[in-house]
Amino acid sequence: PKKEKKQDAALTSDEIDISKLDIRVGVIQKAWVHPEADKLYCEMIDIGEDEPRQIASGLRAHYELEELEGKRVLVLTNLKSRKLVGFASHGMVMCAATEDGGKVQFVEPPEGAAIGERVTVAGYDGEPATENQIIKKKMLDEIFPDLKTDGSGVATYRGVPLSTSA
Repeated sequence: PKKEKKQDAALTSDEIDISKLDIRVGVIQKAWVHPEADKLYCEMIDIGEDEPRQIASGLRAHYELEELEGKRVLVLTNLKSRKLVGFASHGMVMCAATEDGGKVQFVEPPEGAAIGERVTVAGYDGEPATENQIIKKKMLDEIFPDLKTDGSGVATYRGVPLSTSA
């Protein structure tokens, strides 16, 4: 327990920024309609780990099921697994929405980006936070408002593009 307190103290002295999020390039291998939720799809997403991640996404109003399999996406991986209407979801597919939320689209990685590669933002090179730190420090509330797309549809953090080696 003492070790954890030191880590938390160190975290509070660090600025909470995009580098705390572990965003990886993934590909949806399999997708199906959640049997008990009107808005959810269930997906198996390869993010370069031994097993694909199970993730539920509220995208049924925005995508047809046939559009999902084989789609390259960005996945926020350092989130605790949680049950969404009985389905254990471990991560979040990154999407962009219009201001009014009427149109929602995947944030797509560049063609040459490797599955499992971590997305970076120039000038923000900290280590990802633990799943517990993300929750305890309410990091998503601090980071998400600074994530936007620019006029060309490129995902940015505080105006700096998200990037991969590609």
